[in-house]
Amino acid sequence: MPRTLIAVTDSPFPSLDPAKKALARLDPEYRMSKSPAAEDILAVARDADAILVTYAKLPRDLLGQLKNCKAIGRFGLGVDNIDLPAATELGIKVNYVPDYCLREVSDHSMALLLALARKVTFANKLVQSGRWEVPPIVPLRRIDGQVLGLVGFGNIPRTLAPKAKAFGLKVITYDPFVTPDTLAAAGVEGVSFDALLAQSDYISVHAPLQPATRGLMNAKAFAKMKKGAYLINTARGPLIDETALLAALDSGHLGGAALDVVTHEPLPKDSPLIGRDNVILTPHTGFYSVEALEELQTKCAADVARVLSGEKAVYPISA
Repeated sequence: MPRTLIAVTDSPFPSLDPAKKALARLDPEYRMSKSPAAEDILAVARDADAILVTYAKLPRDLLGQLKNCKAIGRFGLGVDNIDLPAATELGIKVNYVPDYCLREVSDHSMALLLALARKVTFANKLVQSGRWEVPPIVPLRRIDGQVLGLVGFGNIPRTLAPKAKAFGLKVITYDPFVTPDTLAAAGVEGVSFDALLAQSDYISVHAPLQPATRGLMNAKAFAKMKKGAYLINTARGPLIDETALLAALDSGHLGGAALDVVTHEPLPKDSPLIGRDNVILTPHTGFYSVEALEELQTKCAADVARVLSGEKAVYPISA
């Protein structure tokens, strides 16, 4: 009987040992794609029983050429790189890990908020250049009593809310899919999108990337924000219209922005976002910790093992 074949499209991890441990009961053979290009993926995945994917694209035409695939495990909590309707039609079970980095991303969002509020990166730049000066940094406002608006109230912003409240921030959210009971349990006020824009001193974006949310934070939205308000994004880059963001920063309407994700990653070296004293950029590291990556690999691969063993996945997702 042939061994179970697992194809790996791409891997940013130092090793796949946690995933392999979770799949050990199948005693599988692994094949690693040379690159995330479709032809390289098909070279290892065409006959595979399952695929492990991180960032590589798995569109309909690629999925249609898979002969034996029963499961796709996505190392992550977004699945916009997988054609879910096609996978469903083909009978391929897809799983992801929606809860693996809640602490890390919420911590990162809070860290970016605090860095913006206290102008930490700008102050550090001054001191590192030999300038021990306060006037360029003022004014600074007390965080206690200000308003944090959360665009989306899924698992990550629900984890962020109590951390923000501990600093005295009032937390509001816009999420049309969240029940009043969930909001009441979290002690967070649900408001309309326009109300969130008008009331928030800080807006942290946590919406999923869908056709309806692409470019959600655009020129119209920025115009409705408070003058001097700050924008934070640790979700998906295309949720923000970066041209409109730059214009809002240039006009002085927005006080600053902190972005862990951008529309095109890696960020081009000539990006106009670079070199601004009121913009903080981190290279999509909000998800990362040693513990988070081990949890991610283990949960993802364990679900693939369940599907291939005829069991139900813990974290299935379908169109």
